[in-house]
Amino acid sequence: MSKSLEIEYKSMLTADEYKRLLHLYQIEEHQFVQQTNIYFDTPDFLLKKQGMGLRIRRFETKAEATLKVPQNIGLLEITDALTLEEVNPKVQSAQFVPEAKEVLAHLRALHISIEDLQLIAQLTTKRAEFMISEGKLALDESWYSRQHDFELELEVPDGSFSEVDFKDFLQHFDLPFRKTQNKIARAVYAQQKLHKDMEGNQ
Repeated sequence: MSKSLEIEYKSMLTADEYKRLLHLYQIEEHQFVQQTNIYFDTPDFLLKKQGMGLRIRRFETKAEATLKVPQNIGLLEITDALTLEEVNPKVQSAQFVPEAKEVLAHLRALHISIEDLQLIAQLTTKRAEFMISEGKLALDESWYSRQHDFELELEVPDGSFSEVDFKDFLQHFDLPFRKTQNKIARAVYAQQKLHKDMEGNQ
């Protein structure tokens, strides 16, 4: 189990902007990691209403469960390491994993049990992540519910780096600042829209 404070800024990219940054930073294929985020909430979205996000992140050889809790600055991330053997059977049946002990303990304090959780969306990302002078930079290409997008995320070490600094950082690369929903919000919205479209075609 780990707890950490995450302070990050993000902006959507066009495909051309994304390719330009990959070229600028000389990113090679072996630097990419593919990960799938499986998002959970209660049927009435209690976590979303409190600004929290809950996911299982699945990598090629391991997995982890993370609960993100808003703080005055940034998000507190509570993370439990998991194995694929623990995760895969539960995800296939759209259930959360009982082995995520610390995450579930925090949820129980909010009167949310594992039985209250349901799978609400999934999103797969091909990510290149590396350190620069400002912090940890991630360049993401993501797929979810017929959607495909590109995104830049910059995780900074403390609150002295502001949104103004982030906009200056983007301007250095002639990139506009595009106010960006987080991945869980985009994935859930796309999933809900897909369901409505499918129902409308019936």
